[in-house]
Amino acid sequence: MKIKKTMSSSTLSTIMIISFLFFTIIDVKAQSCSDEFTKIVERKNITECKILRTLGAEFGWKCYNGTNSTTILEILFGAYLESSEGWIAWGVNPGKRAEMVGTKALIGVKKHDSSMMLNTYDVTKETKRGCALVPMRDIGLNVSSMSTQNEGSNFYTIYAKLVLPSDVYNITRLNHVWQIGYEINNGKPLNHPTTLHNVDSSETIDLTSISGRSTGQYRSFLRSVHGVLNIIGWGTMLPIGVIIPRYFRVFPFHRDPLWFQLHVGCQLTGFLIGTSGWIIGLVLGHSSRYYIFHTHRDFGILIFTFSTIQMLAFRLKPKDTDDYRKYWNMYHHFLGYGLLTIIVINIFKGINILNGGSKWKWSYIGILICLGAIAFGLELTTWIKFFIEKYNKTKSNNSTVQPNKDTLEDASDKKKQKE
Repeated sequence: MKIKKTMSSSTLSTIMIISFLFFTIIDVKAQSCSDEFTKIVERKNITECKILRTLGAEFGWKCYNGTNSTTILEILFGAYLESSEGWIAWGVNPGKRAEMVGTKALIGVKKHDSSMMLNTYDVTKETKRGCALVPMRDIGLNVSSMSTQNEGSNFYTIYAKLVLPSDVYNITRLNHVWQIGYEINNGKPLNHPTTLHNVDSSETIDLTSISGRSTGQYRSFLRSVHGVLNIIGWGTMLPIGVIIPRYFRVFPFHRDPLWFQLHVGCQLTGFLIGTSGWIIGLVLGHSSRYYIFHTHRDFGILIFTFSTIQMLAFRLKPKDTDDYRKYWNMYHHFLGYGLLTIIVINIFKGINILNGGSKWKWSYIGILICLGAIAFGLELTTWIKFFIEKYNKTKSNNSTVQPNKDTLEDASDKKKQKE
């Protein structure tokens, strides 16, 4: 009954934490464009603009009805390219997803002399496999008025007019993609980095809304939720659940059955929260099917698998009277400590993937320091109490065995009388 109550409270805690994250972390408000980009927008007579959510890029647009069920779209894309060579790109994808493969792109290639060469390209699966991109004159968008410009401080812009067939492109749900690369070969753009910001450089945008309402930012939000849930569940609650039986089960702070209830509560809460984060990670991995962080994913699968095995111990563990109970304890403890090691490693890998910066990194380091300080304090107390009890026991034994002084004197007198 007590375990069921603990499980209910753990589930309630999980729901409250997830709800708190969804209502406090999310921020989907459109950001205003920079002053530098705004001036260019006004000069080009572009009506709308927004800051894109990755790579420090900005996007401006103006659309109006064309002939024969088409939409004419004027676009202005800007991004910083600080390397001596490289490229910037913007494009639209007529498919169901906002992704690189299938994108009809405008790519400006920056040469060593800082000049920019702009062409249209069709990005295919072969491009993902490493094949070189070759300019294509007709990409089905009737592109015109293409131009590129260096606005100083390594800020480059792409301007063009596109004709979007209404039966292929829906301007209320337009899949658009942007990218920055830092390597070229004979004027041809080479593969871009595969950091998370590069992978996440796509969204579905509503060009009819003033702020350019989009759905792509929810993926970034989910990545943050994924990281927070994993840090709380796997990285915090599970270690607390390990500390409790280590010091409160027998020695030095025997608290039976309270230790078991707390142990089950922490482990179950951590498992439920961590599993929620793991499921979100699977969804995110599926959404970016062309880019997979293999090591982080494999560690995540190991963590979920080992944690599930550990949770089964609440029902399947042998009785205290069973002969093999001690071997089961060894396996349970070894698997638990190994699991904690994998968890810590994978959380830091996730922070690096997220490009969370020092805030994420030092926040979790702070959590580890607190947990380590608690464990160190309890371990120190354990050893101090152990040596005190050992000293008292030794002292007590010596006082019991040591003969009385008066008894020794009486024995000596009797010996002299006999002599």
